[in-house]
Amino acid sequence: MATFGSLGDVHPYVALALEMKARNLEPVIVTSEAYRAKIESLGIEFHPMRPAIPGFDDPKAAEIVDKIMNPQHGAEYLFKGLLVPAVRDSYNDLHEALEGADVLVTHPMTLAGPLLAQKSGIPWVSTVLAPASLWSDHDPFVPPNAAWIHSILRVGGPAVARGFRKLVEATTNAWLKPLYELRKELFLPNDGHPLFQGQYSPALNLGLFSKAMCWRQPDWPRNTIIAGFPFYDKRDNSSMPPELLHFLDNGSAPIVFTLGSAAIHIAGDFFRESIEAAKILGRRAVLLIGSKKNSPKEPLPDGMVAFDYAPYGELLPRAACIVHQGGVGTTGQALRAGVPMLVVPYNHDQPDNAARVTRLGVARTTSRTSYKASRVARELKELLENSAYARRAQEVGEQVRVENGAATAVDVIFNSLRLNQEASRMTLLATA
Repeated sequence: MATFGSLGDVHPYVALALEMKARNLEPVIVTSEAYRAKIESLGIEFHPMRPAIPGFDDPKAAEIVDKIMNPQHGAEYLFKGLLVPAVRDSYNDLHEALEGADVLVTHPMTLAGPLLAQKSGIPWVSTVLAPASLWSDHDPFVPPNAAWIHSILRVGGPAVARGFRKLVEATTNAWLKPLYELRKELFLPNDGHPLFQGQYSPALNLGLFSKAMCWRQPDWPRNTIIAGFPFYDKRDNSSMPPELLHFLDNGSAPIVFTLGSAAIHIAGDFFRESIEAAKILGRRAVLLIGSKKNSPKEPLPDGMVAFDYAPYGELLPRAACIVHQGGVGTTGQALRAGVPMLVVPYNHDQPDNAARVTRLGVARTTSRTSYKASRVARELKELLENSAYARRAQEVGEQVRVENGAATAVDVIFNSLRLNQEASRMTLLATA
């Protein structure tokens, strides 16, 4: 399984790997060297793949995340500045990791994965972590650099959305020239734009998110199956801090404020405004600050606590409401918890995820620039006092918990592999 990105991009494959190990299978995760210790500590085989990224505590991480999270130029920097220049290194690293493998599973940002699948002929399963990666003209995503366009795309219908998608394809083609050069050197056919049609396996494309987030669309790849969220949520494989458990056991359900594992590097005044909003409402609060650099400057008021990290699966079900950045991993955990949420999207799929959970009736959304205590307090007051949000969140939470995404995904992956092996045997018999 090859992936790249933040914990939200790694944890789903950790969940799949642990499910595979429980079935006596032998998973290998191929990703950035920064995750080696985490993955190997779980007894999962690890193989490094470039580009290298700084570890969570590396000061350089904030600089990179700041560029990636820029709504106007973040996507261009991610691909043109990080992923595409390293595509040959990624190809070589993944080629080495594939020795002896039975199947390759790819994340959308592992650009070398489809090339290796085509070149080697290994059975290949593509995955997407969020609905935005499926690029439907019938269910257009929310552009992070111009969210206002989304309403035009929805009203205009598939034809308008198709025109916008083609514009994005043409714009991003210029970012991918080194990849196209490598594909030509490998004598591989053009199987579509690598960020659009080319990312999907012709055999099986897995959606690793809940069916609650979107309906199946007619222009999705025909072999797409939505498995559900595969959950894993431990940053250092530890459980809840005892002090946090004590806090939860001795008072009303708090509001949880978090920015996931990437946006936390550029928190800015998020936690200061969050503290003020909780004070306006007179509510208890848990701040997941990521690291000491985000520690509040002043002593916290009574009824508020701050921790670097806590497993969402243990904390969020005990919350009254959750405020987060809209990363799909955090969104999935919030949905599973069955608790209303306020989403403050930064970039990439986050505005789209925010729009989807808002349409579900479990959330409200406010922009990053509008995240001020008075505005946040008003939004939270509505979420906490309008019982429709809590009722709907509980309904969706039940659906998400039933899906068991890791088990379903592993079932589908290996059923696909068996069918592929049977087809190969039949071909050999027919040839003989």
